[in-house]
Amino acid sequence: MAFLADANSQATAAAAARRKVLEGLRITDQLFRGLTMSSAYFVLILLGAIFASLVIGGYLAFATFGFSFLTTEVWNPVTEQFGALAPIYGTIVTSFIAMLVAVPISIGIAVFLTELCPMALRRPIGIAIELLAGVPSIIYGIWGLFFFAPVIQRYVQPELIEAFKNVPVLNQLFAGPPYGIGILTSALILAMMVLPFITAVCRDVFETVPPVLKEAAYGMGWTTREVVRNVVIPYTRVGIIGGVMLGLGRALGETMAVTFVIGNAHRISGSILAPGTTISATIANEFTEAVGDVYTSSLIALGLILFFITFIVLALARLMLMRIEKKAGA
Repeated sequence: MAFLADANSQATAAAAARRKVLEGLRITDQLFRGLTMSSAYFVLILLGAIFASLVIGGYLAFATFGFSFLTTEVWNPVTEQFGALAPIYGTIVTSFIAMLVAVPISIGIAVFLTELCPMALRRPIGIAIELLAGVPSIIYGIWGLFFFAPVIQRYVQPELIEAFKNVPVLNQLFAGPPYGIGILTSALILAMMVLPFITAVCRDVFETVPPVLKEAAYGMGWTTREVVRNVVIPYTRVGIIGGVMLGLGRALGETMAVTFVIGNAHRISGSILAPGTTISATIANEFTEAVGDVYTSSLIALGLILFFITFIVLALARLMLMRIEKKAGA
């Protein structure tokens, strides 16, 4: 009987200890759940706070100028007449040209590193790409202003003007005196800045392709070009689009490098060789000198417009990814 009583007491103590451990685990799990949920909500609250501050700060500009704020090119702080069309145009055009240049080169570098590059060179080239990604934007701006822009002005722009002077449409796109600085120069600087980000993402996703797929393709007699086109890129298209969107987001919001080389002219020109401006460059140049509520509100309204442009681009990218994933699942 004493043995049974002792066994029962030990079982009771063990059950109590087990309940205590389980209760501690339950509390810890609840705390962890609450912490992670709070972190997620904090991101939403922060995003909402940024949006609300931009709306409140830019309300006066939209109330004063209405919809014409988006369709007017005039930007005159003296008469307090402001329009966002020129910065919007410059932001979209420079980002588009930058991606047009950077995406093919980035994918080409990633393909070379994963499929063709000798093993001895993969690490040095990879480190060089990572170093490019770590260079501050103001360094790109200084280098672009004092070295790249003079080279463009002396050797590239005159050749473009001469080559396309008799070609319809293109003679307007590459027209005007060779300033050196301008939309094309800033777009090329942006392309250099986003190239390492897109390359790094593409390289990482290319390395996730199962070797058996490529080996099977090579076994069928396909060349490396055919393997990349028909196996590697289709398998990693979602990751490639993600890398491109990462680069586009960097290009849309870049400030200092663009400010140095775009010319900061509030006008729209049909030539990409002409000076222009972007939303971020306008805000960086003029915010500290803004005098008056309308002037300040107009600059904040530009920030709200950039916020919307970035949101629309990311939303379209997400929609594209969802369609690709749905098609792949079907």
